[in-house]
Amino acid sequence: MGRAPLAPGTVASALTALALWFLGLSVVSLACALVVVTVLGFWAADEAERALGGKDPGAIVVDEVAGMMLSVLAAPAAPAALVAGFLLFRVFDVFKPFPAGAAQRLRGGAGVMVDDLIAGLYAFALVALARGAGWLRRRARGWSSSAPRWRAATTTRRRWQRRWPA
Repeated sequence: MGRAPLAPGTVASALTALALWFLGLSVVSLACALVVVTVLGFWAADEAERALGGKDPGAIVVDEVAGMMLSVLAAPAAPAALVAGFLLFRVFDVFKPFPAGAAQRLRGGAGVMVDDLIAGLYAFALVALARGAGWLRRRARGWSSSAPRWRAATTTRRRWQRRWPA
């Protein structure tokens, strides 16, 4: 993902959103995964920055993965929330409102990760407000947020077959 020729951060964020939709994680599962990705991301970003040279090289995208996961924590299984979280996260990541811009000046893995986590936090706040206002569903109709998409699709198909046998 980090070697994408154009906008590796956007590619990583989009693939993260797609993976989150496909996995259909609950809020608790996503929060646990976010903690793991963030902790490992601080270490990996620090090591990668030293190996690649330079400050926050584009090839490091673990920060985008963590920020995107944080942005949709309020409603991880809702397709509308994933799209809104993706768009909002990318806007906040590009424009870096305070204190994200200042956080980018931190040294090592912290400088790589913290600005994207702040952008993810801003996006999370807006997604949570939209969900609270009823603009975003917690999950799509007919899908279970605790089961992977393929299992939910099988369950939906079975319900359909029971209602209208062949």
